[in-house]
Amino acid sequence: MSYENVFNLLSELKLNGIANSLDVVSQKWSGSGGDIYEFLEMLLAEEKKERKQKQLDALLKYSGLLAKKTIKDFDFSFQPSIDEKQIKELSTLRFLYDRENVIFLGPPGVGKTHLATAIALKALSEGKKAYFVNAISLIERLKKAYIENRFENTLRYFKSLDLFIIDELGYLPLDSEGAKLFFELVSQRYEKGSIIVTSNRSFTEWDKIFTDSVLATAVLDRLLHHSIVINIRGKSYRLKEKQKNGLIGAIKGGVIDHEYRGEVLVLAKNRSESSIILQPGQKIAQMLIVPVWTGQPARVDRVDIDTDRKDNGFGSTGE
Repeated sequence: MSYENVFNLLSELKLNGIANSLDVVSQKWSGSGGDIYEFLEMLLAEEKKERKQKQLDALLKYSGLLAKKTIKDFDFSFQPSIDEKQIKELSTLRFLYDRENVIFLGPPGVGKTHLATAIALKALSEGKKAYFVNAISLIERLKKAYIENRFENTLRYFKSLDLFIIDELGYLPLDSEGAKLFFELVSQRYEKGSIIVTSNRSFTEWDKIFTDSVLATAVLDRLLHHSIVINIRGKSYRLKEKQKNGLIGAIKGGVIDHEYRGEVLVLAKNRSESSIILQPGQKIAQMLIVPVWTGQPARVDRVDIDTDRKDNGFGSTGE
């Protein structure tokens, strides 16, 4: 049989992994002195690899993931409050088989979404069906499905997932309708499939998300019954990168310590944010300054800063 006939048969049978690797594997095998079974094993291994990659590509396409982030990429040294062993244990996906939920809590920028994404990516690589969605987008989707009489079908899809990731729950409160639909979704997946939730609010503040304390308790009851909670207390990666690039400067000794001119956000002791125009060398109280890229500059005459307090509200210091 000619090479062309073999290649055409492989293509016809959709054995693309073998077809694409036939030349390389043939040359490697002919020089190894191995038997025909070794040759077949090598070809079949390439076919398996090809099919697994196609499966991953298909799962990724419909996963909703916005970026490919891995556990390996995460800087645990920057977030010492996180137990690296615990995260690596989660990456084994045992929690999926136990139908446990994972809840990441912490202020903005500490790596909650990175870790949730990394675990989702690992699940996809193992052939699991995972879906990632922002909490507000999810609520809007549930509302639309309810209005269009597709709510049951939408719930059925979410129930079919091996892993469901809900990101940024708590940044905006949910209205009464949205909160009830969210509760229904969580109830449908209760003890049937794992959910990963990231939130910037502690559990004691979840009544502010749902406005109804009874509903908040009911949601927490179902999420926490079989769950792993990871509370991250640390600095913001995003602020760290901006500091590195000179976009954020700390005030040291009451004087701006780098040449930055323009509008900044000032985080006061009551954690409210005000805008102020600063000049290099201007003497002000110790604080963290954050450049503002949107909106018009607003001048303020006085900023109430607690100079004795080292915590600037983002979990880092201005020193």
